[in-house]
Amino acid sequence: MPPLTPVTSARIGEHLPLLALLPDEEPLSWVRRGEGLVGWGVHAQTTVSGKNRFRDARDWWHQQLGKLSITDSVHSNGTGPILFTSFSFSGDEESVLVIPQVIVGSKGGQSWITWIGQTPQPKLLTQNENVTPSLNSRSISVQDATHIKWSGGTLTSQVWQERVAEAIAAIQAGQIDKVVLARDLNGKFYEAIDTRKILKNLEAEYPSTWCFSVAGLVGATPELLLRLNRSMVTSRVLAGTITKTGDDEKDLALAGSLARSSKDLEEHVYAVRSVAESLAPFCSSTNVPDSPYVLHLANVMHLATDVTGALAETSQHFDVFSILEKLHPSAAVCGTPTDIATKVIATLEGLERGRYAGPVGWIDARGDGELGIALRCGQIKENTIRLYAGCGIVSGSDPRRELDESQAKFAPMINALTMK
Repeated sequence: MPPLTPVTSARIGEHLPLLALLPDEEPLSWVRRGEGLVGWGVHAQTTVSGKNRFRDARDWWHQQLGKLSITDSVHSNGTGPILFTSFSFSGDEESVLVIPQVIVGSKGGQSWITWIGQTPQPKLLTQNENVTPSLNSRSISVQDATHIKWSGGTLTSQVWQERVAEAIAAIQAGQIDKVVLARDLNGKFYEAIDTRKILKNLEAEYPSTWCFSVAGLVGATPELLLRLNRSMVTSRVLAGTITKTGDDEKDLALAGSLARSSKDLEEHVYAVRSVAESLAPFCSSTNVPDSPYVLHLANVMHLATDVTGALAETSQHFDVFSILEKLHPSAAVCGTPTDIATKVIATLEGLERGRYAGPVGWIDARGDGELGIALRCGQIKENTIRLYAGCGIVSGSDPRRELDESQAKFAPMINALTMK
């Protein structure tokens, strides 16, 4: 039997600017308001697919953990070896699992480092040093590209609106309650795209979102699908959207109209119900607020509800993988009933979602973790990027308004790609 590979977690002490530590090659990120985890280097990586992908991911993660000898003097959520995950929306497509060589975390004003291997603790460098690349170490950035060539997605705007109208007709005929239809938009740069610059811009403009990067999928999601921390479960549900004007007085009135909108409240109820019903089998108790609040982002507002629960004490061990298998896909990204909505998406949407709208985030050796839904994001491949945006369609939807909403949801990534 080969010797176990050492993994060491140690406190650093001071708070670190996490995104400034990322290298230009395959950066891994899950950061919100300066806290979270970043990683680089690849200790191990694999892909999983199929309807059992969550169980297969757990099996692979546990196999890798069995090869490690862990020394953790920090003993906190997110310490020890970390699995960065980006699951596909559909089992027909590939999910990506990455165990980084080096992970740096920060929470509550304290930071720590975890590294795999016999080497001494890696040196974390300032932006003026060159061993671990920093944000300033690369000469090419997204801002250096003088032109972005945008091209239409899989469906034209007109055809997409026609598909939305078909979905509305199916809903009004009683065939389905809600379905989420997505669009894509393709951009091509004259230079390679620097993921770090995108993350930096997203963090600056959308501080209340989780800025993520896993295997070329980069974005800033406002929707926390699942946080599991010492048997406490949290899921933030977003459904129902209105675009902001930038005028505080007008936006306050719009927030009020969103909170009263029968169309948006109907969409929200389906999403909350699907999450609460999925969590119930795992929890001894759950808390579902009676009404949503309005979450204000830089360019849009959402109806939001935070569903929480306490894991039941049973002989069966529940972990993130167990809950994800039941929780995904929620009505917020699929629809309801789920099986019918999935078929409608396959018929009308016309695109491969890949890892868009799938769970993305991290999982630790204890089976705890934090994962969002991969929204407001794009898939990078060399000098091209494909952006995604989706809208929840219910009986009161209007195709033109849904198109406008999708354009607003493209805006965070478009701006992050072009900001100085």
